Amino acid sequence: MGLLPPAIDMASPPGLARHSRFVQRIHRRYAELLGLLPPGWPDASALHTLIDRLLASGHGLAAALRITRQLVLERLVVLDTEQDGPLQAVTQTMSTLAEVTLQRALAQALADHDARHGMPRRADGSRSAFWVIGMGKLGGRELNVSSDIDLIYVYDEDGQTSGRADGGGVLSHHEYYASVARQLYTLIGETSEDGFVFRVDLALRPNGNSGPAVVSLAMLEEYFLVQGREWERFAWLKSRVVAPAVADCGDGPLALREVVVPFVFRRYLDYGVFEGLRQLHRKVRDEAARRAAGRPQRANDVKLSRGGIREIEFIVQLLQVVRGGQFPELRTRSTLSALERLVTVGLMTADTARRLGEAYTFLRRVEHRIQYLDDQQTQLLPTVDEDLAWIGRSMGLRCTADACELLEGLVVHREFVANEFDALLHDGRAPAGGAGGCRQCGGPPLPVDAPGFADKLPATLAERVRSFAASPRVALLRDESKLRLAKLIQRAARCVGSNASAELCPAVAGEDLPPADVPAAEGARASLVAAPQAPIPESAVLRFIDWIEPLLRRESYLALLAERPEVLTRLLRLLGLARWPMRYLMKHPGVIDELADPRLMAGRFDRGAFLREMQDRHEAWTRGGEASEEALLDTLRRAHHAEVFRTLVRDVEGLLSIEQVADDLSALADATLDVAIRWSWQIFKPRLRLARPERPRFAVVAYGKLGGKELGYGSDLDVVFLFDPADEPDADTAAEVYAAFVRKLITWLTLRTAEGELFDIDTALRPNGNSGLLVTSVDAFERYQTQRGSNTAWTWEHQAITRARWCAGDPGLAARVEAVRRSVITAPRDAQALAGEILAMRSRVQAAHPVPAGKYDLKHSPGGMMDVEFAVQHLVLAHSARQAPLQDDAGNIALLQRAEAAGLLPGGVGEAAATAYRRLRQVQHRARLDEAPTRFEASDLAAEQAAVRALGQAVFGPTAAGAAPA
Repeated sequence: MGLLPPAIDMASPPGLARHSRFVQRIHRRYAELLGLLPPGWPDASALHTLIDRLLASGHGLAAALRITRQLVLERLVVLDTEQDGPLQAVTQTMSTLAEVTLQRALAQALADHDARHGMPRRADGSRSAFWVIGMGKLGGRELNVSSDIDLIYVYDEDGQTSGRADGGGVLSHHEYYASVARQLYTLIGETSEDGFVFRVDLALRPNGNSGPAVVSLAMLEEYFLVQGREWERFAWLKSRVVAPAVADCGDGPLALREVVVPFVFRRYLDYGVFEGLRQLHRKVRDEAARRAAGRPQRANDVKLSRGGIREIEFIVQLLQVVRGGQFPELRTRSTLSALERLVTVGLMTADTARRLGEAYTFLRRVEHRIQYLDDQQTQLLPTVDEDLAWIGRSMGLRCTADACELLEGLVVHREFVANEFDALLHDGRAPAGGAGGCRQCGGPPLPVDAPGFADKLPATLAERVRSFAASPRVALLRDESKLRLAKLIQRAARCVGSNASAELCPAVAGEDLPPADVPAAEGARASLVAAPQAPIPESAVLRFIDWIEPLLRRESYLALLAERPEVLTRLLRLLGLARWPMRYLMKHPGVIDELADPRLMAGRFDRGAFLREMQDRHEAWTRGGEASEEALLDTLRRAHHAEVFRTLVRDVEGLLSIEQVADDLSALADATLDVAIRWSWQIFKPRLRLARPERPRFAVVAYGKLGGKELGYGSDLDVVFLFDPADEPDADTAAEVYAAFVRKLITWLTLRTAEGELFDIDTALRPNGNSGLLVTSVDAFERYQTQRGSNTAWTWEHQAITRARWCAGDPGLAARVEAVRRSVITAPRDAQALAGEILAMRSRVQAAHPVPAGKYDLKHSPGGMMDVEFAVQHLVLAHSARQAPLQDDAGNIALLQRAEAAGLLPGGVGEAAATAYRRLRQVQHRARLDEAPTRFEASDLAAEQAAVRALGQAVFGPTAAGAAPA
């Protein structure tokens, strides 16, 4: 006994713990046994040892398990109230207690039943598996000190037991395991003179209390597919096998996981769960209100009342279920861990997560102290002043007649939680017992296909809505979805003409729609920079209908827009500012959820953050045993499409310059290529015959728009693939391996999956073009480009390499690629011959893209963008050897400025051409966003054409007029 701390060694409870009437009872009844539990927080090993010692002293298993619980809870009261024990230590100890006692009880029940009925056998003769699944707080290892345990019993397959040696006792698996479950309840849940181990609740099983106590895995899967309800997905979110011990389960939990995960987490955005959770929450609040009716002391429930523990759990679980199908890293059972991960993936701000975590910890600690008083399963604040003061003191808070820090803390935390909960889940309805109904629905709601629905709309919009409402897609909708769709169109119509810099369009209670004569404001996009002040045009609503019509079979999009009105407003604004966003959203509708991110407008693409996010996601898939090639392909596509959409929104909103858009899209392409290389190599390398297969000695060289960091939306990637066989003893084998890998990589980049494709890849710029090898060794690439040997590059290939750069793959090859590029561009050349070849190439390109008389094509006409690019290529190839600043892959605008600074261009010519090139890119970019032609009247953009012609004359001379850039 001398080894035990004073808290354990005393026959009467010490200090603060003495106030607990439950602890007083334990000390009166079990004082002589308290020393059996070693000092500190009890772990599984200590609990097994304690149970064994109790059994050895003559107690039966049922009594030993109950006494173990009493001793553990006494320890927790002391450590928690007197030594300020961490919340996680308390909840994990309670969860471990449940696991150990269930495992011991299950082992006994199985042994007893085997003796009477023989072993339950699979078809192959091996033992059938049975799992006790912990749900709720037990599943999350968050069990409170007087909690019941929510359990579900599942066995792997139907069959029969082997029977006794005399041939009797044969039972079906269902009968066998149902009897095991009854014995488990006897050992764990029944109350004896030593109390109980845990109250057992089986209400979460399929079909609830009307369903069988045990179910087969096949029965569970069928239930999920046919009858599983939305709220059950939240219940199964925290599920895990708690008995037998994991080490004794074999591969069984993986089979169970394959059934549960698709039920809980959907592959698409799942905003339809909002209403399911909202209904569950209403039931919880209504039940709390019913229990408190006429008994005001029951109104202060730290779990179920407004702003309580349950609302924090609902907030977290809702975001997990909505996005967990796409973000596997959110699939954690712990509430506090989930809050951290929600911040990591950008679904919650760090401050909100911190405050919710603090509230959760505070409320859970209060909950435990309420239960320490009498070991009652309650979360109601006590009404006895002494009990309330004790709770405060045990948390380091003062409670006097004048002020109580405990109550003040409860008010602050619960108000914050309630506000966050209402912001996420409030549906605009009056509180229970109020007038009810949607506050902004403007009278009795009508479905979108109801006669008269469109009559109050502006004429153009009404005509489109009538044809839309008559479409087969609308006819197939459920009545509830038709109502939801009608409300969305009403909301959208209210937005017309409003300044949508606000988060929500104006709405007045009782007002169905805005006046029918609101102007369309089609000219709102005259200036992208001025766009934030522009009203939403009627065309935005028309585009919204065009966008939503083919998506009606996926009602989750209707649910998203209904749940997040600010997303609808931002969507309408985006659709009103340009046409191309609608095309992108039709192709990748899932990215619309990005509009719900409040940080959307504030940032830029971050390569490091993107790569970390992809690594975290890959690790999460791997931990769950779900890192299939299909899952990884879709994960990368979703992430890429989301980043493109974020850039698109910032672009259309006028927050990015054309150079910033191109920089971000190019950086995203680089990062996506890098991830694709790493992930596809992991899948590919088990088949390799390389000496060092850990990482590929492989690089992607970017050309064209990607090489010059001028990538646009939907641009092809001009790339060349290189490998370095230096570490491989057999160069031929290495060439074969990397050729196969490139084919694999191209498939990864171009394959259309359910999430779309990534890029179109063009490899025509590789050595010898389309007749050359798909992947080339670095040495062969260098020989080809530097004119060594009989097979060498043409001048047009040297023009292309002026914009080449390493963009992905082995960083060790980046310097080698850049050395080859610089060697090529600094090689001595006959300037006049070079000019002739470049002009001849320009003439061929111009002839291949004829422009009608009187028209000006931004790219191909004389005085257009291609003239600038050819002039810059000549400046680089002709002068880089003597002008080091021209050797950098700095982009056309910077190179023009450097050429002028070096005296290679007359004063002002380079700067004017750079300004003109920027302007032409802006006009081209804007036209593409509006799906407008990029050909104008010949008299348009006269100043820009003149500046480009002046550049051509300065570079190539006046004789270049006509067939040349001049």
